[in-house]
Amino acid sequence: MSETIFSKIIDRDIPADIVFEDDLCLAFRDVNPQAPTHILIIPKKPIAKLGEADDDDQALLGHLLLKTREIANDLGLGDAYRVVINNGENAGQTVFHLHLHLLAGRPFSWPPG
Repeated sequence: MSETIFSKIIDRDIPADIVFEDDLCLAFRDVNPQAPTHILIIPKKPIAKLGEADDDDQALLGHLLLKTREIANDLGLGDAYRVVINNGENAGQTVFHLHLHLLAGRPFSWPPG
């Protein structure tokens, strides 16, 4: 996988407003928020998109979801938030490093797109 803005954030080459970090992932505020709360949760392992994750990534993918819940709780979001993963350019993915969007603070409609 080629270097992305997210890998540069992991390496601290680009600053970010980090809200959580552990050995497996990093979470930071989106610089172009689509809701009052918009956090990106990224694995430190370079996976371009969800469709390229493999069976060996099962524990990591579960970790990302559980940390998303933990971050939502730490931010006091309660149970009113949305988690989005875009897979591929036609689905709206613009940075090809797997990431989860944690969105909250406004009403959301359905369907989302």
